[in-house]
Amino acid sequence: MRAFVDTNILVRHLTGNPAGMAARATAYLAEATELYLTDLIVAETVYVLESFYEAPREQVATAMRSLVSMRSVVTVDPVLLLRAIEVYETDRLDFAEAYLVACAESTGISRVASFDRSIDRVDTVDRIEP
Repeated sequence: MRAFVDTNILVRHLTGNPAGMAARATAYLAEATELYLTDLIVAETVYVLESFYEAPREQVATAMRSLVSMRSVVTVDPVLLLRAIEVYETDRLDFAEAYLVACAESTGISRVASFDRSIDRVDTVDRIEP
C-alpha cells in the first residue's frame, strides 16, 4: 500500500505515547511498503519532539535519520534531508534554518538571506543580511 505518512504516526511510533496508538503506528510502519515522507512532516516532527516532548537534539536527529532510512520510506531528496538533520544536530540550528542551509548547499547558490545569525555557524554558506 502506498500512502503519505503524517506527523502523528511518526510521533506515536517514536515516543511510544499513548501505548495503544504507538503500537499501531509502529506495526503500520513495519508493514508498509511505500510511505511518502515529506520535508514539511519531518520539520513538524522535529518541532513536536523538541517542544512538546522536550527530546534532546541528538535524540531527535537520530530518530529522524532512522525514519529517513527506513526501507518503506520514500522522500523527494533523502540526501538533502540527511544533510539538514546533520546541520541541525552539529551546528545547533533550528531545523528550518538547517534545511535552508542544506538547500543552499545542494543548489550551489551557497548564500542565505537572513537576519538569523545562527546560520553564521555553518562555514559552507554565506549569510547575507539585508
